[in-house]
Amino acid sequence: MDGAMTTLLRTVNPIPFSFRTPIRPSISTRVATHSNPTIAVSHLPPPSNPQEKKVLVPIGMGTEEMEAVVLANVLRRAGADVTLASVENELEVLCSSGTRLVADTCISKCANQMFDLVALPGGMPGSVHLRDCEVLQNITTKQAEEQRLYGAISAAPPVVLVPWGLHKRKKITCHPAFKDLLPTFRQVQENVQVSEVMTTSRGPGTAFQFALSFVEQLFGLAIAQEIGNSLLMQIKGGHGRIKELNEVVWSCDHTPRVLLPVANGSEEIEVVVLTDVLRRARVDVVVVSIEKQQQIVGSKKIKLIADKCISDASKSTYDLIIFPGGVDGAERLSKSRILMKLLKEHTEAGKVYGATHSSVPILEKKGFLKGKVATTGPSNGGQLRGSVDEAEVIIDGNLITGKGLATVMDLSLSIVRKLFGPERTRCLAAGLVFDYS
Repeated sequence: MDGAMTTLLRTVNPIPFSFRTPIRPSISTRVATHSNPTIAVSHLPPPSNPQEKKVLVPIGMGTEEMEAVVLANVLRRAGADVTLASVENELEVLCSSGTRLVADTCISKCANQMFDLVALPGGMPGSVHLRDCEVLQNITTKQAEEQRLYGAISAAPPVVLVPWGLHKRKKITCHPAFKDLLPTFRQVQENVQVSEVMTTSRGPGTAFQFALSFVEQLFGLAIAQEIGNSLLMQIKGGHGRIKELNEVVWSCDHTPRVLLPVANGSEEIEVVVLTDVLRRARVDVVVVSIEKQQQIVGSKKIKLIADKCISDASKSTYDLIIFPGGVDGAERLSKSRILMKLLKEHTEAGKVYGATHSSVPILEKKGFLKGKVATTGPSNGGQLRGSVDEAEVIIDGNLITGKGLATVMDLSLSIVRKLFGPERTRCLAAGLVFDYS
């Protein structure tokens, strides 16, 4: 059977993202966001049955929001029943880059539940908070003892799994900054390392690969391929990742201030990645709700708390206004009179603005793409009447647009490059463990 499967895997036609290095004996997985990252494998049990699976994603103060949200969002896309559980006394959690997430429940209510997967996001001091949670330790230890899937990313493998002793006799990887905390003889540098029922990964830039490796282990290769395609893990046809036209300088003599409007139904991956990356670059990002309250519920039912409501935020000026996608969220943003008035004044002043995924057609409908070249997700391309390019990110003068979802990291880093230059961008990308050209 192993020989027949190996033959099959060698003949599988490539899809927009590629599965080439086996995650289990029966399937092939190498999830490539844009470069040539690797997923390594050793000794796995048989794959799970393709049915709804229960997944626990614990979060605490200082958790890396990008890793937590990508895990929850991607696994929910695959059909998993994902529980975001707070290890704190409250459901609201302040993450490492300032995003406020609201958990579905507290960890104590998960103590007697059985999960098909327990996936730990990293971040500091979030990983320490996870490590010090006795209930979570008991849940994860039982998970390992009963040979059910568990894993950790970034700082969490050395800070959480190693002290709990759940790494023994397994190959393991983590964020490069924490590699000295791992056993030297078991340490590997793969972006994702699958070792029996334990999976580990390196950082925010490998979070999509990490999440998709779990989709494959829980639901199989076909579902993982389908989800990877929907996330735009790699654009078909070999188009350039980033293209710039009509180059202008975006620099300013103060800390850049960015307005990121959100609504119920906004794509939480895009909101969180943009916020996280730009704040790491020391940009003043203001997440603004156009709803009556600051809390919004994203497209995959992840609850976020904005910094302000639009009525308060509209009193200030910004260097950049960038719209996240999400079909329902984009539509709601377009109906905010205050936001549209603010954007009109902003663009008339010649300032930088942009959108990603489902919000790009919204900008066109409102007349903000006249004479501009833009890009958007494949499902939205037919909605644009103007010039459309197939690149993942297009910068046309003072406009930036992106295809969204997994490509939003490129969009975020492109903004950093325009504001601060390539050297700072490369340093930031390295810290994220993301290959940025």
